[in-house]
Formats: sequence, C-alpha cells, structure tokens
Amino acid sequence: MSNEITPYQDSDHDTLVDIWYRAVCLTHTFLTETDIHFYRGIVQNGALREVEIWVSRNENKEPTGFIGLVGTKIEMLFVDPEYHGMGIGSRLITYAQKLKGDTLEVDVNEQNDGACAFYRRFGFVQIGRSELDGSGKPFPLLHLEYRSI
Repeated sequence: MSNEITPYQDSDHDTLVDIWYRAVCLTHTFLTETDIHFYRGIVQNGALREVEIWVSRNENKEPTGFIGLVGTKIEMLFVDPEYHGMGIGSRLITYAQKLKGDTLEVDVNEQNDGACAFYRRFGFVQIGRSELDGSGKPFPLLHLEYRSI
C-alpha cells in the first residue's frame, strides 16, 4: 500500500469530514448521536481550515487519514476505519515529528481507550487532565506529551 502524505486541499474537505465521522462513530462510543452531530458541525463548518492539515493518501491518491496541527500540538488525528491497524496513524505522527521536532502534545478523550493506548504505545505520557473538553462538554481530556530522548 502506497502512503503519500500531502498538504490539505479544499477538494479534500468533504472526504475528511466523512473520515472523521466514520472514525468517531466507531471509536467514540461514549458520545451520543446528539454529541456527534454537534461536533460534526464544528468539523464541517471550519475546524479543518483552522489547523495545519496533512493528509495520508492511498495508491489512488484518495485520503485514508489526516492529522491536524497547531504548532507542536496534534489537534486531530483520524484514520478511515477501513485502514485502521495499517500504520497510517503512526506514519502521520512520525511525519508531524519531522515537521515540528521531537516534542509533540495531544489532548485525548479519557473515555477513548483505543486512542489512549495508541498514544501510549507511541511513547506519549500524561502531563495533565481536564474535566471538560475544548467545547466545555463533560468529556475529560488527558493532556499527553511526547519527547524524543
């Protein structure tokens, strides 16, 4: 499988929103349909244009996942569920390290066990916790950091 990483293009927008939606439905089982609808509106209506987005593409140049960065912070990382477990998330983080250096931060929903385990396997450690997410909703966030040794 080819895995090219390219900058976000406006033509990717709807596909990335769809990847986000399908990944969230699969992995964020603690969210209700109402919650998912709320966050989808945020993603659909501008969140992808407010961060630096890098897109993983398959051999047909179709998006398979994406990472959104603000400085050295990962604001979003989502992989098409059809490509879960194929190393795309790890490659996107490695790419971010090449761009931003050896220190990265990320906030991850505490209830998202899969994401917590993924980041810990990659070497991220918890440096803090918040009771509310960035929208003020009661979904605790773990603040994680990766530092190359």
